[in-house]
Amino acid sequence: MSKSKKNKLAGTSTGTSISAKFFKNNPDSRAKKNAYNKDYHKTKERKDYRVELNKKNRQDKGYGDGMDLSHTKDGKLVKEARSTNRARNGRGNTPKKK
Repeated sequence: MSKSKKNKLAGTSTGTSISAKFFKNNPDSRAKKNAYNKDYHKTKERKDYRVELNKKNRQDKGYGDGMDLSHTKDGKLVKEARSTNRARNGRGNTPKKK
């Protein structure tokens, strides 16, 4: 990946959301969350999940097209605009599948 495409703000607390403000003011909590996420995303289930999505995205020649693979209620993966797919869940941890 070229350096110009790298997100320079990744890992910094520059956001304006409630959680971004909280973690900016509580570095110990941020470190605890990062440690949890590191362990969580190392698990076999998460790796298998990423492998499945990456494989499907490669098959659809989907890199760089601005589209995500969205999960439907019946478990299928369909192409959908990134903004629509990511906006659906919103706040409150209540995921809504298409």
